[in-house]
This record gives sequence, C-alpha cells and structure tokens, in this order.
Amino acid sequence: MPKQSIEHPNVWVFDHPVIQDKLTRIRQKDTQHTDFRRLLNEIAGLMCFQLSREFQTTEVEIETPLQRTEGKRLADPVTLVPVLRAGIGMTDGILQMIPEARVGHIGVYRNEETKEPVPYYSKVPTDIAGGPVLLIDPMLATGGSASYAANILINELGCKIVQMVCLVAAPEGAQRLREDHPTLTIFTASIDSCLNEKGYIVPGLGDAGDRIFGTL
Repeated sequence: MPKQSIEHPNVWVFDHPVIQDKLTRIRQKDTQHTDFRRLLNEIAGLMCFQLSREFQTTEVEIETPLQRTEGKRLADPVTLVPVLRAGIGMTDGILQMIPEARVGHIGVYRNEETKEPVPYYSKVPTDIAGGPVLLIDPMLATGGSASYAANILINELGCKIVQMVCLVAAPEGAQRLREDHPTLTIFTASIDSCLNEKGYIVPGLGDAGDRIFGTL
C-alpha cells in the first residue's frame, strides 16, 4: 500500500520495491524511449492495482460452467483522463488493469516563459461524473496544468472522486493542488526535491513527453 506523506497529506507515495526499481531505471539519462515507455506503463499498472482498492463494487449473479453463483463487479464506470501529451504514456498500463475504462483527454501545455498552463483541447464522456476519475500525467511540476485539468473535472463537470496519478511530483505542485483542489488525492512514486529556475523537477527525469515519444 502507498504511504501518506507527512509534509503533503494530499499525497500518497508508492515505496514498493518493484516500483522503486523501475523508477530508478526510468530516471537514468541513457534509458531509451522504448524502455522508458515500457517502464512507465508498468509502473502505472502497478500503481493502479493499489489505488483502485477503494473503488465501489456491486453484487451480481452469474452462471459458471457448473452452477449459478454471486460475484462482484465495479459499480461505477471508471474514466481515465490523461493530460496531453505525456499523460498518454501511462494510459495503456492502466488500461491493462481496467480495460473497460473510458478515456477522455485534456490538452494543456506550459508556457515556458510564464510557467502558466495554455489549454488547447478537451474531450471527455458526458457522464464522467458518474464514477471515479483518474487524472494522469507523469510529472507534477508547478501544478499549473494539473490544477487546470482538475478544475474542469471537479468544478465544471462535477466529478466527486478524482485521483491524480503521476510518476514524480515536486513539493510546489503538490502544495498548489492541495490549495486549489483540497478533495483531490495524488498518487506518485516519488516526491522529489524541488523545481529549478526553469520550473523542471529536480532530480526528476527530464522532459517526460520527449522521452516517451523519442522527440529529444
């Protein structure tokens, strides 16, 4: 199970040995984009397995080859919302765990001069508020893009259960989300040291989008 951060009570950190091993490999600067993508999806799947423990289920009756019996199914539709473009890199790993999940998209990029989010796309299921939502982005840096996306989900669309899934988080981003969206929970593999003068996470892992898609 992830451990709740003392400094950031809205953040839960996965310290599982396998996740931490894969995180170390993915941080290395000489990790090629093919391995980067694979490791990122593997981590996302492992994280999803744990954070979905609180999803609600409903009793159903089914027919096995031998007899009728009762079982459980997820009670509500699950929606994944990757923040474009890097969030796509974690989506397949979660879909392997929950293949029936729907996938929406929110497109936001960061203005490198102002560090503010610039939105350019949004498409989600019309009934997205009917179940839990996983907001996906490998990097939680300043928190600007994540806060913008969370505002759409929580304040505009009325989503009640929103969990953010990221690979690494900066303290500054975690704090901003706690202030802007106190009901949102963040799941991550690491709370890193800080942001540098350019707004990049340190030690971080570089530009996640470039490393996922090989556009360095």
